[in-house]
Amino acid sequence: MTDKVIRILNIIHAVQSTPGITAPELAFRCEVSVRTIYRDLEMISRFAPVMNQGRGTGYRFLGKFFMYPLDFSEQEALAFSLLPSILNQDKIPQGFHTAYDKVMGKHLIERSRPDGILENIADIIQMGKPAYRKESRNFLQPIIAAILEQRSLRTVYHSQSRNATTQREIDPYYLIPRDQRFYLLAYCHLQQDIRTFRMSRFQQVEVLDTTFTKGNFNIKAYLKNTWSIDRGRKNTRFKVRFQPEVARYIKEEELFVHPRMTDEPDGSLLFEVTVNNSKEFTKWLMQYGPDAEILEPASARAELKAQLEKWAGIYRELA
Repeated sequence: MTDKVIRILNIIHAVQSTPGITAPELAFRCEVSVRTIYRDLEMISRFAPVMNQGRGTGYRFLGKFFMYPLDFSEQEALAFSLLPSILNQDKIPQGFHTAYDKVMGKHLIERSRPDGILENIADIIQMGKPAYRKESRNFLQPIIAAILEQRSLRTVYHSQSRNATTQREIDPYYLIPRDQRFYLLAYCHLQQDIRTFRMSRFQQVEVLDTTFTKGNFNIKAYLKNTWSIDRGRKNTRFKVRFQPEVARYIKEEELFVHPRMTDEPDGSLLFEVTVNNSKEFTKWLMQYGPDAEILEPASARAELKAQLEKWAGIYRELA
């Protein structure tokens, strides 16, 4: 069995380092028959996409597949690290310990590399700072790692709406940037539902060993008709006319929704969209001032008119 383990590792290393290597070449390297190599390759194909794409083309791993060197989980790495202590030392063939050291060395190097990359990414991404308190620790790196590895988080989170701090276990799904901040879309075990968390409100984050799956969750379906990060429950169809001065900028907006945009002869833009949070949409429109006119629905047009009149009244009083 030990000989077979070493041979399997040597075959994987040979196929990775020499794509297109043939079965006879593998047999020569491993000092076994070609038939034995075929059996080994069949077993490897159960956990790795190794293929021969035609006579004389040899074997290679498909796509961007790579093992480090066997894509060990932490449990598998621990089990493999105990292998030398449980084998009969008298029957271990020459070369086993050096091969074993190479495997573990490569595993440790490759496992540490993603953490370094994530740390660099977290340093590069700049987020805004809370105005109401001192800057807190940036949990971006451990949260990205947990998303990639599909591992749960134990967190301490402050809910601004209730002015309460609670401990929650969550399954992180997606990071969503908005303005100068990030939001985390995650399954909350406390609420037993999908929730949106503002990154700056996390006070503690601990990555757990517990793994999760997203099941049938679909991000596109979840965010359908969502204008900003806050989802509403009532769909409203808006029709807005943007003046030529801002029309080209509107076309560059990156949105969750897919609006219908029609160029008008005078250079203005007719913008039609269905959103589930009319308040968020109106708030976005207001940054364009008189260059954005709500045409429909009439109720939204009236609400905005009343809001602007109230706003203007404040400044008339000050004058």
